[in-house]
Amino acid sequence: MAGLIDTRQKELQDFWYEKGEAESLLFPPKYSDAAEAKTALLQTIRQAPTNFDYTCSRWTLDMLAETCSWLKLNSPSALSQLLKRLGIRYKRGREYVHSPDPNYQAKVNLIKSTRFRARLEPERYPFLYLDELTYYRQPSVSRAYEERGKTQPLARRSHHSNTHARVLGAMNAETGQVTYCQRSKTNIPCLVNFWYKLRQDYPDAERIYIVVDNWPLHFHPDVLAPLQEQNFPFPPRLPGHWSTEPSRKAKADNLPIQLLSLPTYASWLNPIEKLWRWLKQDILHLHRQSNDWQQLKQRVEQFLNRFSEDSPALLRYTGLSPV
Repeated sequence: MAGLIDTRQKELQDFWYEKGEAESLLFPPKYSDAAEAKTALLQTIRQAPTNFDYTCSRWTLDMLAETCSWLKLNSPSALSQLLKRLGIRYKRGREYVHSPDPNYQAKVNLIKSTRFRARLEPERYPFLYLDELTYYRQPSVSRAYEERGKTQPLARRSHHSNTHARVLGAMNAETGQVTYCQRSKTNIPCLVNFWYKLRQDYPDAERIYIVVDNWPLHFHPDVLAPLQEQNFPFPPRLPGHWSTEPSRKAKADNLPIQLLSLPTYASWLNPIEKLWRWLKQDILHLHRQSNDWQQLKQRVEQFLNRFSEDSPALLRYTGLSPV
């Protein structure tokens, strides 16, 4: 008998959907249409069931029907059909973390407004995203074509120690041009020399804006010494044992470079991260140079040299292209 009732209910729902009147059948008096009902359902689903006195960590159809009693559906199957019609699916999750920075939105707004101003005169005010990448002698494991069955693509490792190298790069948000250097490590002299390299690439710029993450070394007094006076609305956190003044050996100058700090742990806001992903996909995953470290570094340089001038392709890949 219950099955007959469910079938009849579904037939009635289908009938009213065909006549364009399902919204009036299912949602009043609480919601006037499907869009409002969908929003309400998602607001519930995106909360922890424990907020509604359930012990489970994930929603079930029974729990959702009980919590959203305004739906007036008497079976899980009817609710499942409704969710399907509203575009709500049972999906695999993904790992997620959001920046804990209390000034997250303020920092994002500052970067956006500065970039907008720089976009009006990109030659006078280049706007760059900076980041570092570490890669290793031994290849990283990834997908590749191979015969169906148990045979798998091989990450062919050597017997050498897993030496690493560091790439320091800055990508122009308007042109896609990349300035980079490759070293065994990124330290204070490396960053200071990189500021001068950027000045050489943008000799006519009145001010170069550079978005950086919150690695303390970016804000070391000796690293900032060659730059014009910095304006940090949100002062970076530095180790307590660091001096607040540059050392005697610091190179004092007035390079027209202004740093903008990203929110803490917000790598998704730095588009140059996608350049590193491209590098890994094309060069580093499953590479065959684990016995020839110098050749691997040369291949990395050859890849990055492709972007030594304006690169619309890189802008599209990183999502910076307006088209």
